[in-house]
Amino acid sequence: MMQTEQVWAEPWKIKVVEHLRMTTQEERQAAIAEAGYNTFLLPSRQVYIDLLTDSGTTAMSDVQWAGLMRGDEAYAGSANFERFERTVREYYGYKHVIPTHQGRGAEHILSRLCIRPGDIVPGNMYFTTTKLHQELAGGTFEDVIVAEAHNPDSEFPFKGNVDLRKLEHLIARVGAEKIPYLSLETNVNMAGGQPCSLENIHATCDLCHRHGIPVYLDATRAVENCYFIEQRESGQSGRPLAEILREICDRTDGCTMSAKKDALVNIGGFLALNDDALAEQARNTVVIYEGLHTYGGMAGRDMEALAIGIEESVDWQHQHARVGQVQYLGQRLIEAGVPIVRPIGGHGIFINAVDFLPHIPREEFPAQALTAALYIDSGVRAMERGAVSVGRDAAGKNIYPSLELIRLTIPRRVYTQAHMDVVVDSVARLHRRAEQIGGLRFTYEPRYLRFFQARFEPCQGTSVLREL
Repeated sequence: MMQTEQVWAEPWKIKVVEHLRMTTQEERQAAIAEAGYNTFLLPSRQVYIDLLTDSGTTAMSDVQWAGLMRGDEAYAGSANFERFERTVREYYGYKHVIPTHQGRGAEHILSRLCIRPGDIVPGNMYFTTTKLHQELAGGTFEDVIVAEAHNPDSEFPFKGNVDLRKLEHLIARVGAEKIPYLSLETNVNMAGGQPCSLENIHATCDLCHRHGIPVYLDATRAVENCYFIEQRESGQSGRPLAEILREICDRTDGCTMSAKKDALVNIGGFLALNDDALAEQARNTVVIYEGLHTYGGMAGRDMEALAIGIEESVDWQHQHARVGQVQYLGQRLIEAGVPIVRPIGGHGIFINAVDFLPHIPREEFPAQALTAALYIDSGVRAMERGAVSVGRDAAGKNIYPSLELIRLTIPRRVYTQAHMDVVVDSVARLHRRAEQIGGLRFTYEPRYLRFFQARFEPCQGTSVLREL
């Protein structure tokens, strides 16, 4: 095993390159204004370094590309489904595997089948699509994550942990019969890519199962979480990541999975279950909303690449380099005095926009403003993870979460350390001139998941980033 204190390099070499186009600041200023100061609405051709998300932005391996040529595109009973199903069962351990086009397809099916109006769904911090599917099914999300997760400066190593006392109080207050399941996310996205400890996962599952409450894992970044367990948790050093992954999955009752992250593919996902009756309902439901139960919205070649990606994802060297690049970017930003969520997480760096832009009130969405300013400065595309992402309460008022963040999300096997240096230079430059960044206000706000399609305008002047 590679020693972490040694100099390391990526465990791959580059075969194919995609040419990038540099734009001028004037071009970027016009582009972001046209996009309503929402980086989701920018054409990718106008982006230099794309850190919007790590979802589906992976560079697949030569083995995966070769696997695409083995695609069996039969409508029913594809040979690739058989391999995909066998691989999920081997590495994740669940009995039933229902393919979906991506993670939110699995979230939709699970929520639709399990949640009834008035139910309470506890989880270790919300995620946007997960929470919305739970609400559309009539449920209410209840946050039971540890308090440290809401403190960006806390160095607690497992900020994704469930607060067992909160969970016990919730069960006592509403009754186990009103809790259809607990949603357990690994490497919690909205907390800054923060992992759960294996000890806490065991304790959480024990508590839920004593009350007859199933635990469904959001396994999107479970393997990255396993890497942090191996690195940070006492008694886990040196354990194979695949072994830790199976231990996590064996304690839970099923999972939703966006394979566009850990599994190193550009599209795909699955719902995995142990309950026979629930799995039968899921297979029937997937036919309505996704596709036949042996493809679920994926082509045969996609399922082949996904199966290979699962095998590659549990390689320690791969995860060491993947998380190592995130650590590199985070450490350089810390050295530049930029306020970020600590400890450094697994899939991206989360800048604390409130501390970065203390002069911008929360009502003017400082994280959204900072994403726009970063793009104008350097062509780096990031995304907001704060009030815009959270949305409004039942009374229609904006919710201002404890964390107002901008996420610099690192695609897997895509960028070099030199690209990370460009990002650091741009963020540090903006930090030095932070007072010249202004706030934003809505000009258009969609009903659901507004951060994807909302449009804004500067509260003052004609640009969110004023000239020196």
